[in-house]
Amino acid sequence: MIDHGGRREALKARHRAAILAAARGLIDERGGAHFSVDELAVRADVARRTVFNHFASLDDVLLTLGTEVLSVVIADFLAQVAAAPVGDGSRASMFDELARTLRAADLAAAIVAVTAILGVPGEDDPRSPMITHTAFRRTGGALAAEVTRRYTGAHPLDVELLVHSLMSGISVIAGRWIALTGPSLDDAARAVWDNLLTRLLDNIRNGYLPD
Repeated sequence: MIDHGGRREALKARHRAAILAAARGLIDERGGAHFSVDELAVRADVARRTVFNHFASLDDVLLTLGTEVLSVVIADFLAQVAAAPVGDGSRASMFDELARTLRAADLAAAIVAVTAILGVPGEDDPRSPMITHTAFRRTGGALAAEVTRRYTGAHPLDVELLVHSLMSGISVIAGRWIALTGPSLDDAARAVWDNLLTRLLDNIRNGYLPD
């Protein structure tokens, strides 16, 4: 018996992959997302309507690419979290574990890559801050699930608030970092990133009340 359903799914997967590959190629060539849906369809060798069968809009294509870049870093991040010994189960130990792993992750490189896709927040396109924030929020779901799995005694709301605070904060400091240093990974830029990350973690750990 011919598996028509399997063939359709395989064709859909190929089209989706072709669209994303075409978008990435256009971004690399043009130094940003400076292309239309029609141009994307031609590059991917699909009909315009096929693009919209897979993605709600061009922004959705860019968001998917940005999320994929972040997901690679988050996957490594999750592997480091899973390999670390679980603390005493308290909220403090949960935060300290995530803070250590965030410091070890190469978030700066991921942010530079995401900026190449989504643009400099507030500069290349007024939509880019929203798209960037959404990309970070999407990746936070996997992180929250891993933390919940490890800290079985933690209240789900506490986990969600912590992870949301961290991912939203990283999105904010990412925009500030790019504004200060540009999409650079030299030693000076990385030092600025480290300082911003430290400030974020201190604010989340200690709150916003004055000393």
